[in-house]
Amino acid sequence: MENKGFPRVLILIQPFNTNTGGGITLSNLFRGWPKDSIAVACRGYVINRTTQTDICNQYYQLGQKEQKWIFPFNLIRRKYYSGILDFSLKDDKKIVSKKSKTRVNFSKKYIDPLLTYLGFSHVLSDLSLSPQFCDWVDDFQPDIIYAQAAGRSTNAFCAKVQEYLKKPMVFHMMDDWPELLKEQSLFGKYWHKKIDLEVKDMLSKCSLHLAISESMAREYKSRYGIDFLTFHNPIDLSFWMKGQKKAYNLSQNIHILYAGRMGLGIEKSLQIMAKAVTKVNEKSPYKIKFLLQVSEKTDWMDKYECVEHRSYVAYEELPVHFGNADLLYLPYDFSEKSLKYIKYSMPTKASEYMVSGTPILIFAPKETALAEYALSYSWAKVVTHPEVDHLAEALKELLDNQKEREKLAETAIFLARQKHDAHVVRGKFREALNGMYCAQEAAV
Repeated sequence: MENKGFPRVLILIQPFNTNTGGGITLSNLFRGWPKDSIAVACRGYVINRTTQTDICNQYYQLGQKEQKWIFPFNLIRRKYYSGILDFSLKDDKKIVSKKSKTRVNFSKKYIDPLLTYLGFSHVLSDLSLSPQFCDWVDDFQPDIIYAQAAGRSTNAFCAKVQEYLKKPMVFHMMDDWPELLKEQSLFGKYWHKKIDLEVKDMLSKCSLHLAISESMAREYKSRYGIDFLTFHNPIDLSFWMKGQKKAYNLSQNIHILYAGRMGLGIEKSLQIMAKAVTKVNEKSPYKIKFLLQVSEKTDWMDKYECVEHRSYVAYEELPVHFGNADLLYLPYDFSEKSLKYIKYSMPTKASEYMVSGTPILIFAPKETALAEYALSYSWAKVVTHPEVDHLAEALKELLDNQKEREKLAETAIFLARQKHDAHVVRGKFREALNGMYCAQEAAV
């Protein structure tokens, strides 16, 4: 099969989208790859009408023929269609576009945490290679496998696919999810030890290993004895510079923006910022609004007069929203549990924030890859103490000092151009994957 520098890639677990870190990073790394040389296999619950088809339109949904639940969960869990998806059919009921919010929220709030705490979540289901899936893979004839995974069953599935195809596989780690296992259940130490061995086994089957940050690459070299290349989310400079900030004088009504996900590793620090803004508003002439551009409004937001909830906007509109804000907030939580999960992660929005030209305020433990990167290169104001007073003081200092805001923004833009330009990063990514493929061909 003629390669032409673009090997045929089977992508496992993660679809292309613009609303998850893994999906955004995937999209920005593979953009420009021939569409007929990419295919994706992922579970049904992550597929919906927001799934991107401009980069790849060959999707196989891993459903009830691949995902097997133990009794009695096999009787109550949603049964997803297994097979090829045709996104051109607007009324295709095989693509689950709507779910019961009541059911989903109840499960997230009560059922899933209980199952995780008891340790059952690791044994409830298994992903297998159905004959139908194998036929689809054989028809596609991939040269290499690219995988993202964040759990026991998906980790095992990646290993099974590699064993079946006997093709070189690259694994890209987004978050240090194996370390979080220690804190998740009554039997956390047992599951951490067991799954860590399974992760090592899966990694041993890979020909190339990618990390989301330099800190993660160093840690995994020490932990697993394997070299990892670093590939963080690259950005299309021409797209993100459309809304780039040019002026740094403050209006009377100041807007601080956080745009992204809620939940583990972030939400407590959003509440601390609300308290810090309230404190600054009470003791200064500033009138600050803390804008939360997140999926859903939560109860605590109503407790703060300064907080304003905004729904997600179209991805194409984000550059203007980022550039219009006076400050951009990039937080991580400080709890031990959160730190285990996000310590080596790098937020997808970090590079997007950087090129926006809007000054960035980071609130995160100094041990995180995010804080380390910002402190090393001075592209954001960083607060590494979890107290409200420290954050409020840093916020006021930044608002009082226009020269500091301009300097931080200037440095961030420079680094975004130097280290995160998608045109350059994609070239290195393609070179890495093509090198892996060529090495395999030469060995045959």
